[in-house]
Order: sequence, then structure tokens, then C-alpha cells
Amino acid sequence: MNVHLIDGTYELFRHHFGAPPATDREGRPVGAVRGVLASLLGMLERGATHMAVATDHVIESFRNDLWPGYKTGAGIAPDLLAQFHPLEDALRAMGVQVWAMEELEADDGLASGAARAARDGRVERVYICTPDKDLSQCVVGDRVVQWDRRKGEVRDADGVVAKFGVGPASIPDYLALVGDSADGFPGIPGWGAKSTAAVLGRYRHLEHIPGRVDRWDVQVRGAKRLAATLAANRAAAMLFRDLATLRDSAALFEDVDELEWRGVDRGFVELAEGYGVPGLWRRAMRLGESRFEGG
Repeated sequence: MNVHLIDGTYELFRHHFGAPPATDREGRPVGAVRGVLASLLGMLERGATHMAVATDHVIESFRNDLWPGYKTGAGIAPDLLAQFHPLEDALRAMGVQVWAMEELEADDGLASGAARAARDGRVERVYICTPDKDLSQCVVGDRVVQWDRRKGEVRDADGVVAKFGVGPASIPDYLALVGDSADGFPGIPGWGAKSTAAVLGRYRHLEHIPGRVDRWDVQVRGAKRLAATLAANRAAAMLFRDLATLRDSAALFEDVDELEWRGVDRGFVELAEGYGVPGLWRRAMRLGESRFEGG
């Protein structure tokens, strides 16, 4: 079996900006939720069997206590923010496993789900469905891969190296040096993508980078300046790496069989009707009948 783990927060943003706005019978915004439901139903129709969606039930996480500039819900459009919790309810009604993260983030949920699924010998491949570079640290060979569904790109461990110049295990170190504007931490001054890839390609982790440039076994433009800024900001670099390191030990499920889609709940018909997309429940019902009743 293959397991598909979806970044629900990313999908909600993607469909908010890519799909036309819509409201339900009560006048509440549902355009992004409708888009996500249709997209995931399409995955099921194309053969996905085991699926879970991780969401940011609460935007802030423990990382906000570690770094005051870490991302918050500030600036998110109200009509988008209003769809976060309805998305979770709608996915459950569609019969999809939902991991609504609170203390941890959706990315941590995906990391934890991928680690747990990969330990099951029945699982052939785990697809982490998001383009978020943070999740590249979870890639393992060609068994746990990252799938950018919008671009149709699947990235295995070799693909991570091709894109970033470092392997999956070095991604937190990479982000610590170059920064991550999406998550709100700046990185270390002077460290760009090329210099970071060159240095970490040799030393892999921050603590292995020699403090003195004359001990560097790698040729990098501006090495003296880079060594100096890293020495002056080493504590910050270690903090940023901690921010970028995904937690993968959340107990989200016990058995991969829990992730198998077994059809929609009764409430999905009413929900789809209320959203103005009755075609969704008809498609879901047909899929359930063909998959589980041999129709």
C-alpha cells in the first residue's frame, strides 16, 4: 500500500487563492474548503487508499515561545482563517483521517505520520504532499518522498540533494543558515543558498563546521566573512535549527489501517448540499460503491 499525507493548511491556502470564492447556505465562506474536498476526492478516485490530512488547528505553536518573530495568524485574511476549522469537519465527514495540531504544527504532524507509516513493512511508499521545504528533512531514500501535487513533482533523497545541495538530514541546518521567511526567522547574515550548500555539503551539520576558516576543507567565496558571522551568531543558528527541526514523535495513530478511506459519513451528503456542491457526495458515493461493494 501507499500512504498519502496531506498538508491541509497549505491546501487551504492554495485553493483560497486559486479557486473562486463561494459561500454556504448560511453565507459563510467555503470556497477554499470546497476546493480541498474536490482535490482530495480526486486523489481517492485515482487510486489513493490510505490518507490523512494534518492541519494547524491553532496557528501558533511551541515555536512562538522559542522565537518571538515566529509566524502567527496575523495577516491571514478573515475569510480564509474562518475556513480552518470547517475544513477539518468537512474532511472527517468525507471519511478522511484528520490530525488537527495544536501544540505542534501541521508540519510536525506530517513528520510524525510519515515516520510511523514508514515503520510498517506493508507500506511501499509514503507520499508527503506539500512543497514546503521543511518537509524535505523527512525524505528517506525513495520510500518516503515529497510530492508537490501542483507541479506534479516527486522528490526523493536524490531530489533533495539536487534542489538544495544537501541531503534530507541537513535541511534543518540549511534553513538555520539561509533562514525561512515563511516561518519568520532570518538565518545568519551573509549565508546564502550556494555558500550554505557548499559548506554543509562537506560538514552536514552546524556543530561540525570548524570555528576557524583555516581549518575549513572546502572552497567557498567569502569564507572568512562567513566563518566570522557564524561564530558571532552560533547561538542564533542553533536556535533557528531547533525551530526548523520537525518533531516526529506525535502519537497520531497506532496502525496504518486506521488511515484507509472507507467511504463518507452520513453527514457528508448534507454538508455537500449546504456547500452548493452536491456533485461531491455523488462522486464519493459512487467511489465507495465501486471500491467496497464491487459495483
